[in-house]
Amino acid sequence: MRVASLLPSATEIVCALGLADQLVGISHECDYPPEIAGRPVLTEAKIDAAQDSATIDSAVRRLVQDGLSVYRIRDTVLAELRPNLIVTQEQCEVCAVSYNDVVTATRDLLGASATIVSLKPTRLDDIFDDFRRVAAAAGCDAAGEELMQRSRDRLDAVARSLRRAHSRPRVACIEWLEPLMAAGNWVPELVTLGGGSYEMVAPGEPSKAMTWDDLAAYAPDVVILMPCGFKLEQTQRELARLTSQPAWSKLPAVRNRRVYAVDGNAYLNRPGPRIVESAELLAGLIQPGFYAHKIPEKSYLRI
Repeated sequence: MRVASLLPSATEIVCALGLADQLVGISHECDYPPEIAGRPVLTEAKIDAAQDSATIDSAVRRLVQDGLSVYRIRDTVLAELRPNLIVTQEQCEVCAVSYNDVVTATRDLLGASATIVSLKPTRLDDIFDDFRRVAAAAGCDAAGEELMQRSRDRLDAVARSLRRAHSRPRVACIEWLEPLMAAGNWVPELVTLGGGSYEMVAPGEPSKAMTWDDLAAYAPDVVILMPCGFKLEQTQRELARLTSQPAWSKLPAVRNRRVYAVDGNAYLNRPGPRIVESAELLAGLIQPGFYAHKIPEKSYLRI
């Protein structure tokens, strides 16, 4: 089996299934687990992801408005690698190569010799089902079942630990800084699982834009900054966008020093095996008296 992954979460799934040695190509954003370093890169971005959130948002909107993808496939590399299993996604046009572009490139360059598995998770159960789907396509069904069960068991352990929590603080998860966006999809479930209350977006619904008035009216007890694709350093560079707002200092979370920046590039935004670590991270921040000992190392900063 020659496997190509076109997004980071898929790469993590492939490796968690024990198929790292069969992974012949990855996306330009794939950075985990460490053993994938040096694999051929199959995609590239049309924008500079190191820019600030407002500039990135503007560039993405222009491309999407013109009907263009934010990323492109390196056709020559794909043709050289000739994978027979390609794992991609069609949930978000700005998160990875367009699904239509993948289908077209595969048809034109590989013909019928490659199978495409496209992931589209919006809830936690969808993520676990994707473990099964990738495993089935790769011919390792048992590994998929084991990974799914192991992940569910760890989430159940989080839920059991927090049954004794006496309060459920109101949590705001901010997925983008400029413009402000409230995190959706599986994040509401993770917050609830982690002992918090989340009313910004319904479980399974896409992330949505909000105003500073919306955030002030929500009056969160805990704020989690988790810009999609941002490492901690990149989020830190943009904190002034938040702290300079008149409404910022009035938020209960700010007054009580319960604002945290998390590594959104590694956790929360990736619907792969580390979604379990994401649940443990949130539980530790929301209910530190019960779960702080499980927070992954170097995964967050208190603001």
